[in-house]
Amino acid sequence: MAEPGSPIPNGPENGPASGAARSQDEVALELMKFIAVTTGYARPSQASAGFSGKPGTRSAEEHAEALLELFERCRRVVKKES
Repeated sequence: MAEPGSPIPNGPENGPASGAARSQDEVALELMKFIAVTTGYARPSQASAGFSGKPGTRSAEEHAEALLELFERCRRVVKKES
């Protein structure tokens, strides 16, 4: 058990920097990750029953290009806000 006056390893004093200390690229990257995960953006298509508005599968290069494009869009939004 920890002693009452001992510092917590990942407490507020030792945690990652936030706010103005974070670069715009870090904020844009976090935004891109959030969008990509929650929406399935640029995810390779899975075979499914029924009709689909998009063609079959994407190559790895197309997948990477879509994510890079999303990151650039997020960077523009973050720069606009600051």
